Amino acid sequence: MEGGMKCVKFLLFFFNFIFWVCGVALIAIGVLALVALGRAPVAPVSGSGWTPVGVVVLGVVIFFTSFFGCCGAWKESYCMVTTFAVLLSLIFLVEIAAAITGYVFKDKVPGLVEEGLWEAMRRYEQDPSLSAALDAFQKEFECCGVHNYTDWARVGRFGDNDTVPRSCCRVSTDACNVHPTPQTVYEKGCLPSLEAWVRRNVLLLAAVALGVALFEVLGVVFSCCLMRGIRSGYEVM
Repeated sequence: MEGGMKCVKFLLFFFNFIFWVCGVALIAIGVLALVALGRAPVAPVSGSGWTPVGVVVLGVVIFFTSFFGCCGAWKESYCMVTTFAVLLSLIFLVEIAAAITGYVFKDKVPGLVEEGLWEAMRRYEQDPSLSAALDAFQKEFECCGVHNYTDWARVGRFGDNDTVPRSCCRVSTDACNVHPTPQTVYEKGCLPSLEAWVRRNVLLLAAVALGVALFEVLGVVFSCCLMRGIRSGYEVM
């Protein structure tokens, strides 16, 4: 029994270290997502900006919770291990709730992406950072507008002058963006490319969250085993 509890103790310590690494990974992914969204040609819309911040907060909570668990396992503190198990269970429940919410509202993501892209086009002349991001995106993905290049005809001076941004031009010349045609500018819109970009990032986040959830379950199981051993008065050192 003594050897088994000693094994549980070090397994809990090991999984807490892995869990700590997962917390650091979530913080890094959240920060990268914030940076990526800052560069993406999408203007903020209602309810669309909280996700990366939430990932960073979750990573910070996981980081400190795992550190707490490591200390509890190393010192064999029943109170610390119990607190760790409760916090870990709460984090797991929050993640389950977030996953269910994300699944329920997954059909709203394309609408938010489209709305953000239209808002970026409307603010093109007022926000230099947003216009630079949109220009870079149109050049990189060889797209123009939301659905196609004619969308720019509905935006401010572009519609009045029958022009599009120069980033839409297939070949940059002095008048390539004047009276645009499929031969002079990119015909396809940017919405499909942007939706694909969002899906790739969501899949990456989901994969990391799944890995974290697995370690959380193992952490709770090993915590309960260690709590039982400590409460029973076994010497595990």
